Amino acid sequence: MTGPTKVQVFQKPAFKRVYKKLHRNQLKAVNKAIQMVVESPELGAEKKGDLTGVYVYKFDCVNQQYLLAYEWDEDSRTLLLLGVHENFYRRLKD
Repeated sequence: MTGPTKVQVFQKPAFKRVYKKLHRNQLKAVNKAIQMVVESPELGAEKKGDLTGVYVYKFDCVNQQYLLAYEWDEDSRTLLLLGVHENFYRRLKD
């Protein structure tokens, strides 16, 4: 009997740029959202069209809705982008 496999989490440069600019009071909500999608990646809504295969999880962060875009498979999660809705999908396609 084997234990649960460890899921690898990767961060794209666009995600890293936004994450490092977050204020301390935003980090708790963002880290919780990341933990949620790592543990249950099906929580996010799968996008269609140009963004097929990309999932977006929406969550509240300091009285504002944030979106977390990611891709996943059984062994890994790739964090693509984080931000508010304004221009989010345009930036995601770039």
